[in-house]
Amino acid sequence: MLAVDIESSGGRGNTALLRIREVLFGMVREAMAHSGIDWESGLCADLGDGMRVIAPAGASKFRMIHPSVRHLAAALEAHNESAAPAERIRVRMALHAGDLFLGPADEVAGQPLVVLARLLDATPVRKALAQAPATVTVAALLSQHFYDETVGHGYPGIDPRTFHRVAVAEKETSVHAWLHLSGAVIVPLPDATATPDTSNSPRPQRPSMVNKASGQGIVYATQNGTQHIHHRNES
Repeated sequence: MLAVDIESSGGRGNTALLRIREVLFGMVREAMAHSGIDWESGLCADLGDGMRVIAPAGASKFRMIHPSVRHLAAALEAHNESAAPAERIRVRMALHAGDLFLGPADEVAGQPLVVLARLLDATPVRKALAQAPATVTVAALLSQHFYDETVGHGYPGIDPRTFHRVAVAEKETSVHAWLHLSGAVIVPLPDATATPDTSNSPRPQRPSMVNKASGQGIVYATQNGTQHIHHRNES
């Protein structure tokens, strides 16, 4: 299951809100179809300024990350390039999995939905998106269970280096989750003992990188290139 919520949707007025809802809902549907997930066999709930999607039984978890997240992020970035400021869209996304109870009218209930909602509203994902460059259009937070089932297994298109472990404490929910920003490689900030590389050996020229440090203790590398962090061990 996944849920998405539009960043800073309040205060835009009804006309803009209705427009960005229409755009986002269509893009999410296209992203799911692009990943081979049967939209008609799943369940979709309108969350006002977002939506919740419960994939059909048997849907591949890893395909809900790739290529769906990348596809959605690219579509939003393309939309934002030509959209008026009031109609630009960036979203938070939560991904989780678990057993749900399905009622006769397709109503759903269960603890996994509570966890999904807490992940969607979690402070780490809110802050990460707010502090990320405008080109980052999707900030996704995966539950530990979803992460364990998908990331790190060598599935194509999923790079474990782009996921960063964060603590989530929202209401009655206190868990660890994994943060991913579209188009950003997340690496730990160097600590106080880090020293620059003083080697004089020739190095190939690389494109420059633009890094943004946040209060969550991470750096967002939003351009091509490689960041080298050297640590000195001290007793």
